[in-house]
Amino acid sequence: MIWHPTTFQYLGLISLGFGVGAYGTLIGAGGGFLLMPLLLVLFPHDPAHHLTAISLAVVCINTLSGAGAYARLKRIDYKSGLMFAVATIPGAIFGVLTTASISRKLFEAIFSIFLIGLALFMFLRPKSDTERHREKRSRPSSGMTRALLALDGISYEYTFHPLLGITVFVFLGFLASFLGIGGGSLIVPIFAYLLNFPVAIATATSQFVVAILTFSATMVHIWLGSFHQGAHRIAALGLGVLVGAQLGAYLSNRIKGSWIIRALALALVLAGVRMLVAAIH
Repeated sequence: MIWHPTTFQYLGLISLGFGVGAYGTLIGAGGGFLLMPLLLVLFPHDPAHHLTAISLAVVCINTLSGAGAYARLKRIDYKSGLMFAVATIPGAIFGVLTTASISRKLFEAIFSIFLIGLALFMFLRPKSDTERHREKRSRPSSGMTRALLALDGISYEYTFHPLLGITVFVFLGFLASFLGIGGGSLIVPIFAYLLNFPVAIATATSQFVVAILTFSATMVHIWLGSFHQGAHRIAALGLGVLVGAQLGAYLSNRIKGSWIIRALALALVLAGVRMLVAAIH
């Protein structure tokens, strides 16, 4: 039976989308790691691949809106972002196909373990320490160097190993589309910790990469027919995230990078524990 939401349900989904869009854009994560467990709770009888299709489509809308806001702030590293985004596409396609082949119960268990594990990593490696010692850290002796001047007048210069990044992002494309999260919750710490990106550039460039990744995965879901019964939900959630993403980008320019990462870690813990309890029962 096709799901036809009432006006109240529409307003609820729009509000949910607004919150996910604002918070997801604030931390550069797209919001999928928050939206996906909420969808699993709200729609307990839907197959996992139907919900991941909805989540990825909404994250795509969110990151397109957020990337536009960050573009105006001139904080996106387009050259690096495009290189890594292309690397995610093969994995994204395979991830969608894999989600459609497993049970929802197994999906919930894998998802909860992923969220809790990522949260533990974030707590053990707080970005505040990295930010505090950024100028004292030894930069890679070889690799690509980028220099960006943001709209607020702050200049950023950093060096990273492109081959390392491409290798990681191939696997990341699979994991992000498989879990339906878009991958921003992974991309931000990878940019910041592994590739030496300043957190302000990491959050902005993450939106650009996730937009391309989720668009690719969404096209595969459309080809598979995974959007059955999901158009109403995507429309309502998408409307909310379009507005929320603009607020998130605005707030990101006024909150310290260390607090952005701490907020991400806290959200991962809450979402992961909730999912694990649901999977056990």
